[in-house]
Amino acid sequence: MDTGETFSDSFTIQGRNFLDAGQVSTEIKSELKDLGIDPAVIRRVAIATYEAEMNVVMYADQARLTLRVTSQAIRVTVDDRGPGIPDIGLAMQEGYSTATHEMREMGFGAGMGLPNIKKNADDFRITSTVGRGTTLEIRIDIN
Repeated sequence: MDTGETFSDSFTIQGRNFLDAGQVSTEIKSELKDLGIDPAVIRRVAIATYEAEMNVVMYADQARLTLRVTSQAIRVTVDDRGPGIPDIGLAMQEGYSTATHEMREMGFGAGMGLPNIKKNADDFRITSTVGRGTTLEIRIDIN
């Protein structure tokens, strides 16, 4: 089977832009649908990218989300400029959140973002440097 890249796209996500939050994941969902990707796979990608996008909006200054599609997998990389995550193990725990009161009032910050990404990914890697930013690498297999 051909493992070469069949489609790629990249997006800029602006931190604190709650008005446009969710647009990138919606666009990715539409692109994958146009490519004929299985709806069950699209759903997993949509959940993972939405959660990643919301984390950028809530915590980072800005991020670059890169989407790569091959015949075997969908790979999403989110590279943000932000405060970084001091304790990744803690951040990965369901229910742990550093969301502000205002974010919670808007319905965000339940502490399920990173756990939901991990749950929907076939492979998930997170690296973070405090004071610099965080990188998420998400792979979702197509077959």
